[in-house]
Amino acid sequence: MGRAVLGGCDIMAFAPTCDQPRAIEFYRDKLGLKLISQDDFAAVFDANGITLRVSSVPKPLAPQPFTILGWKTPDIGAAIRELAGRGVSFERFPGLPQNELGIWTAPGGAQIAWFKDPDGNILSLTEF
Repeated sequence: MGRAVLGGCDIMAFAPTCDQPRAIEFYRDKLGLKLISQDDFAAVFDANGITLRVSSVPKPLAPQPFTILGWKTPDIGAAIRELAGRGVSFERFPGLPQNELGIWTAPGGAQIAWFKDPDGNILSLTEF
């Protein structure tokens, strides 16, 4: 592998779920990811060439209080409107100035919005 070790390897992403059928509906039907495979351990999706493994975990699941997955999008407003039309709700955070779509503009200019999957995992959209 040489000096780079993992620099030339593809990354995989992971998210936990306590309810695989509900997670499949969300990630496939609402977010539009292609379901590659599923078994008792995980549902595996193609997220634009990145493998997303939504792993089955025992209850109770305590979601992290921060973003675990995010997507770069060229038009965050259009992405929010399309996802909202599919039933995805966007989060509002007290003390964080967000516009009518729930978008926060970071000091560096990136626009970010957050939503949750059915297990309460925080996901995000970012337009740079």
